[in-house]
Amino acid sequence: MYVHNARIESGMTNDFSADVLICGAGAAGLTLAIDLARRGISFRLIEKLDEPFRGSRGKGIQPRTQEVFEDLGILDRIAAAGGHYPKERTYQDGGRFTETDVMEAGPATPAEPYSLPLMVPQFLTERVMRERLAVLGHSPAFGCELLSFTQDDDGVTARVATKTDTETIRVRWLVGADGGRSFVRHALGIGFPGKTLGVRAIVADVILSGLSRDAWHHFGEGDMQRRIAACPLAGTDLFQLQGPIALDGDVDLSAAGLTALLRERTGRDDLRVRSVSWASAYHMNARLADRYRVGRVFLVGDAAHIHPPTGGQGLNTSVQDAYNLGWKLGAVMRGAGDALLDTYEAERRPIAQAMLGLTTGLLDASRRGEMRRGRGTHQLDIGYPESPLAVESPGRQGVLLAGDRAPDAQVRGAAGQPHRLFDLFKGPHWTLLSYGGEPIAARPGLQVHTIGVHGDLTDGAGQFPATYGATPGDRVLVRPDGYVGAIISAGDDSALNDYLTKVGLRAA
Repeated sequence: MYVHNARIESGMTNDFSADVLICGAGAAGLTLAIDLARRGISFRLIEKLDEPFRGSRGKGIQPRTQEVFEDLGILDRIAAAGGHYPKERTYQDGGRFTETDVMEAGPATPAEPYSLPLMVPQFLTERVMRERLAVLGHSPAFGCELLSFTQDDDGVTARVATKTDTETIRVRWLVGADGGRSFVRHALGIGFPGKTLGVRAIVADVILSGLSRDAWHHFGEGDMQRRIAACPLAGTDLFQLQGPIALDGDVDLSAAGLTALLRERTGRDDLRVRSVSWASAYHMNARLADRYRVGRVFLVGDAAHIHPPTGGQGLNTSVQDAYNLGWKLGAVMRGAGDALLDTYEAERRPIAQAMLGLTTGLLDASRRGEMRRGRGTHQLDIGYPESPLAVESPGRQGVLLAGDRAPDAQVRGAAGQPHRLFDLFKGPHWTLLSYGGEPIAARPGLQVHTIGVHGDLTDGAGQFPATYGATPGDRVLVRPDGYVGAIISAGDDSALNDYLTKVGLRAA
């Protein structure tokens, strides 16, 4: 049960067990935990399941999430755990087939170093994330369930059942990363409007014989009664089976049952499911929480939005929710005003709303056998131009605006060594890039770099002004999550100082 602004129980003090309680140790909860850990913010990460999730459900890592994972220090291990998507092989009657690229993408560029999604089964992605968290000195508590919570002006009091006992935890903030059936969302009484999309499907991770691993095999495209696909899961010896099924009735998810389904839909009796690692039958929904925040409690990931799997957006959007919230919790802990936390919903809820439109549109195209995944699925164009944290002085037009994703670029240190801007951004800090002119002094949580003749960085190739649309004297302030917070011209130090103070970056 949730009670807003409840009085602290008699004898209860504000001796906090941790700063943050994260309920749910999937990709969203793990992202938030990693980000908080590197900021030195104490937390508890609990998971109702007795063991880590075993399925492949969210297997696509989009280019923007690859940038996030680079910042969190796990991209190389994520890439090593999986691989790239094979071509789609679509079969027609008689055994003929055509092959196409899964993704439409241009080449990588200095501004966008990752141009193609990676394929990494969700259980491998989360394993890498738990390993990174372990390096930072933390681990999830499995078999640990949130039973109830109350909140007041100072914090949240939660009752948690562990494998052996029940305990009361006092924290400053609670984050519900507990999935589409979120206990936290239900307890808060937050509406979850949307619709069931009239599609029920299976997804299963299986050992399969009869198909090669060099293609994503599609049968019965455009026919919702016959359609089935088998995708070889990079980094494993498994295939992921996907296909629509009847809206009601039992479905046999055993090896024998899936073999029968596969043979019926493909017309091939040489195919056999030898074992099933994980399987699920589910109804596709598109739903969005009415609110992402109530007092000291937040929703991230599937607790805030659910959608069809078309386009590979879910895990990525969940990761980016947590990535947005993490630095803001850190800033408030460091002294920024509480209003900063309201920008989490203001920025992330419209992104989820647009994502629901994208994925349902792709689902409709998929029903017709016409789905193509283009740049819109890569999430590189996501930004927050309407955010109260997007400041320009004076207002700008053109290449790059406040609220946009901060591009990468190649520069050199004054001593001659090459650098990427992403190397400078990496970490929990803010970054101020001064294009010539006089930089302000660094302050706790802010790293300052000057690009120019007398700066610590040089840009002989001109990538920075070309990509950022910068003119001499401009200062570009990059947020910890890799978005441009402010672009402020020379001489307007008061606007820059006001912004830095608002986000908790006070002079030492």
